[in-house]
Formats: sequence, C-alpha cells, structure tokens
Amino acid sequence: MLLAGTYDGVYRADGPRFDSAERVLDAGRVVRVRRFDGWDGVFAATKSGLYRSTDGGDSWTDLEVPREEVYSVLGDPVGGESSRGDDEHRRDSLDGKRLYAGTHPAHLYVSEDEGETWRELSGFQDLPSRDRWHTPRHRDEAHVRSLGAHPETPDRVVAGVEVGGVHVSEDRGERWAERRSGVHDDVHHVLVRGPDHYVASCGGGLYRTGDAGEMWLRLDSDVDQTYFREAFAHDGTLYAAAAQSSPGTWEGARGADAALFESENDGDTLESVPYPGQPEEVVLSWTADADGRVFAGTNGGSVILRASGEWVEAGELPAGVASLCWV
Repeated sequence: MLLAGTYDGVYRADGPRFDSAERVLDAGRVVRVRRFDGWDGVFAATKSGLYRSTDGGDSWTDLEVPREEVYSVLGDPVGGESSRGDDEHRRDSLDGKRLYAGTHPAHLYVSEDEGETWRELSGFQDLPSRDRWHTPRHRDEAHVRSLGAHPETPDRVVAGVEVGGVHVSEDRGERWAERRSGVHDDVHHVLVRGPDHYVASCGGGLYRTGDAGEMWLRLDSDVDQTYFREAFAHDGTLYAAAAQSSPGTWEGARGADAALFESENDGDTLESVPYPGQPEEVVLSWTADADGRVFAGTNGGSVILRASGEWVEAGELPAGVASLCWV
C-alpha cells in the first residue's frame, strides 16, 4: 500500500499501479510521510501538525507538537550499538525510545512517551549560526526540513535546516555541532546512508560526506540542474532529481527543466535518465516497496515507477506529491 503526502493531505493507493486514490488525512500541505523500524504505524508531518496512524491510514491521531507547523519527524532507530559508554547506553535504554519533531520556525522537540508529551531540545537554539537562519519565502523564518539517524549510531541525530545548514548531535539531540561548512545552507533533505555517510539535497547542489559532515563533496558539478529536493538509495543505486532553479521559476518562460539522475557509484557520476513528465514535472519524493520497486512523486501529482529498466507511469494524484511511503 502506498501513502502519498501531497499539497492537499495524505492519499492512499493500493498496489504499485493505481487508477484512483483515497484521501485519508485532510491536513493541508504535507511535508513528510514516514515509517520507522521498531515503531508501529506511520507518521505524517504537516503544516497543521504531526499525525500518526496505526491502522494503515484509516484513522489518524494529532500528536499535538507544541508548534503547529511540523516539517520533519524521526523515530529512534533500532538494532544498533550506542555511540557512548555502556553506563550511558543503559541509562538511555531505561529512558525509552525517542520521537523527534522539527518545526517551523526552526525548533526541535522530543517525546519519550510516543507523542503523549513533548519538551523542546533547547540546545538546538544555541548553535552559533542560529540567528542567521531564515527562508525569505516562509515569513523570513527557517524550518527543520530533515531529521535522520542510523541504527549503528542511534545517539547521533542529523538535522537539515532550510535555510541554515546541516547540524549533528551526538547525544540524542541535547547538544549540537554545526556541520554546515562546505555544504549549501538551503538544505531540503539529508539522506543518512551510513553512520558517517550522508547525501544532502540542497537548493544549491547535491553534496556527500563520509565523515558525518566534517567535509562535504559537491556531486552535481557536471549537470545543469542545481535545485535538489530529495535523494534516495536502494539496492546500490542512488537516485536524485533536480530543477534548474527554485519553484518560483517552474511556471516561467524557461520552465523547470527538470532531470532525474541515477548513480551506481555513490554520486561520483550522475546519469540523467528519461521519465514521464520530464522536463516540466520535478521529482520531489521517493520510496520502494517490499519487492524492491522504486517509486517517485512529482510536483504535478504524478507517481512514476521504475520497471523493466525504465520509468513508467504508476498513477495520478490531485495535488503535488511531496512525500511517499510504502507500508
């Protein structure tokens, strides 16, 4: 079953190809729909709150994050060793797993009772660059657009701020260090591929780090498109997509001039591949099903599918597809 977070709520479709979809959450603009190993159900981060469904989308509960506009969500990864000492790890195990919510304006909250209560991780506001975070199109305020972690380093939380860079916490969000040198500040998404291995999709390029953000390498130098929204990795292939510039230009004379890229070498080379809707429609989101089929969603409401070595149409939704999640 496919859940799609769109500009007008969450939609549900059966099967990899569909003729119709049902809106199951009327929450306005949806930014992320995510599920996490070890957690029941699925989470929808929206501009009207953070919602959770444990019945496949039939019903949703508002988790009542202190700030209404929720742009990102993260459930503690499971199955890994703590990056800190045994005593600290034991204390954390007693504390229970954590659910994080990133908001607009750029604040970070945590719940240790699965969303019943929340507290702010105030250390996030102590980052040296905090006063310079802003997004002109969003009331001149920044937001926490991306949250990620890896099972092998579950204490390490990675946050991407639009516009404010990448930041890393080694103690489950209590204290933070900047990892914004060498990466564009307009961060839309950080794909956590390994404990220290991330790919950042930014308004000014695609970047990779192999040392948890201490150094970044730009990957898109040989392509024309520079506005990246989200990257995805599956079965050894890195997928990314971009437009010539920001969304305000996509309806102009030049259009989006969008492209979809695949890479078999972690982004060292990006191969542009054709897809339905190109070059007008921009791919914004990705997911894969249990059989390994990769899906992508576009700003025009199209869902496309990688099948038999090419991208084909899978279905249409009535609004732009900002996030995809297979459940």
